[in-house]
Amino acid sequence: MSQEQPQRPEREQQEAIKYGDVFNVRGELAKQPIAPQDAAMMQSAETMVFGQTQKGGPAAVMQSAATKNERSGFVSHDATTPVAGAEGVTVTETTVPGRRIITESVAGQVLGQSVEPVPVTAAVGGAGGEPEEAPITIGEALAATALTAGDKPVEQSDAAAIQAAEVRATGSSVVTPGGLAATAQSAASVNEGLTQDVDKIKLNNVLTGATAKLPTDKAATRQDAEGVMEAELRNNPELTTYPGGVAASVAAAARLNERSS
Repeated sequence: MSQEQPQRPEREQQEAIKYGDVFNVRGELAKQPIAPQDAAMMQSAETMVFGQTQKGGPAAVMQSAATKNERSGFVSHDATTPVAGAEGVTVTETTVPGRRIITESVAGQVLGQSVEPVPVTAAVGGAGGEPEEAPITIGEALAATALTAGDKPVEQSDAAAIQAAEVRATGSSVVTPGGLAATAQSAASVNEGLTQDVDKIKLNNVLTGATAKLPTDKAATRQDAEGVMEAELRNNPELTTYPGGVAASVAAAARLNERSS
């Protein structure tokens, strides 16, 4: 009589998943473990360009690897790969007749590229007849946060970051009644009195359609990103920003604007 063989326990992850394990990259980047904040930056950047993260795209691959690395204790939740933090995460769009080429990179090395067909139209405006790309505004960055971190309950750090973003977008330090900052502050105050996350007001309740809720808007700059990040950090007891949150989205917008300028 045959005996049933005991099932072997699932093998634990022995090493961190590195960039070189899942992407065709080289040098120092290839040796680095994929970190949660790297994935969050790529998610924000993809959302700016595509309107959402791409199924099976670099952001999804990075998020899966970063989650496994964090669960296995190789990286912390707020970790950023040094080379990615220093040299940046970008998603760039190049338009040529009949095609739109999207290139996604970390530290200047390409992780993925996609080509989309577009109708051929006469080029307008740019030097040498090239079309000009409109910069990403602060309002658009806030609206992107509703997609990248929409299920997150609104906290005081989020409300502070949203207020800082609104001040920079409008150029006024006066909080508009019923505006984004006022709504976020009210949501954070309500959430403090609730114990279950399911009952709390989420970021997507506040930030969906953010561009239409701002009286004026402006292109996101590095200075804007720094101001928003400082506000979010200052109001978070753990002194961290949320992956894919308000500060991360404004920072991604500023990086994309710098790259395309």
